[in-house]
Parts: sequence; structure tokens; C-alpha cells
Amino acid sequence: MTQTEKQKMLAGELYHAGDPEIQADQLAAKQWMTRYNAALALPAGERRALLAERLGSVGADAVIRPPFHCDYGYNIHLGDGVFLNFNCVILDVVEVRIGAGTQIGPAVQIYTADHPRDAETRRTGVEFGRPVVIGEHVWIGGGAIILPGVTIGDNAVIGAGAVVTRDVPAGATALGNPARVR
Repeated sequence: MTQTEKQKMLAGELYHAGDPEIQADQLAAKQWMTRYNAALALPAGERRALLAERLGSVGADAVIRPPFHCDYGYNIHLGDGVFLNFNCVILDVVEVRIGAGTQIGPAVQIYTADHPRDAETRRTGVEFGRPVVIGEHVWIGGGAIILPGVTIGDNAVIGAGAVVTRDVPAGATALGNPARVR
């Protein structure tokens, strides 16, 4: 059986992002973001209901302060008590899981979207995704960037402005560009 481009995307395989089904999902996400980002003045409970409309799962008391940007939304899973401050971006072509009690500073960017390293393959317009997993009770400082395929263990600390290119063990502190465990 031939897979659709969306099925390939969700499986982390090479896919074409210009596929009509994928473009329709992105349009739906853009329309949702317009509503969500206009909801800053609404009570947290109403914003949480909006999150539940689009995200894959939203734990109790999870908060994302608008503005917020994502590719699709449905690949994002938030545990209980997760907090994302203003201006976070999540490129969620595959799953992003954020564990309970994790706090994420403003302007943090989490990327699952990736591209072939070979220029010839890249010219064909294909891309792929690698999941990001962030454990429980992690603290990510403002402006940090989490790259595709990274796992951050429970209770880790990611310094402000860090560019996380590799997995970070539980309880570790990672700082710098590229981020190094200290």
C-alpha cells in the first residue's frame, strides 16, 4: 500500500510539504493560531480550551502564553502543569512531547523539521522530521533552540540562548552554542 505524504511525514520519512493534504493542515493551524494569539486577554481556562482544540494532548493546568506558533499543533503533547512563555515556536512535523511540570522561557524554539544533508536530494523538495522529547520538570531558559531528534531528560536545565544539538541527560545542565553539559 502506498503511503500518503502526510503518513510519510508523521512516520519521520521523506515527504513533500507541498502536498495538498499537508497544506490544508497547515492552513487549519494558521486559522487556529489567529484565534489563539488573539486570546491573550482571555482567562487561562478559555485559552486552555482553545489549546485542546488543536494540540495532540493538553495536561491539566498547561499554559501557553500567546503569541505562539506551530506547524500543525496535533503533534504537540503537553503534560500537566507545562508552561510556555510568550513567543514560543514549535515546528511539529512529528511528535513533540513535553513532560509534566516543565517550564519553557520566552522565545524558545523547538524544531522537529529537518532536511536532507545531500544537496541533490534537498533540491527535490523533500524533508523529514525527527521527534523531540522533553522530560518532566525541565527548565528551558529564554531564547533556547532545541534541534530535531533531541531528548532532554527529567529535571534538566537548559540555559538561556542554548542551542541544543544533542540529548541532555536527566538532571544535567546544558549551556552554550552548541549546548554542552556542565
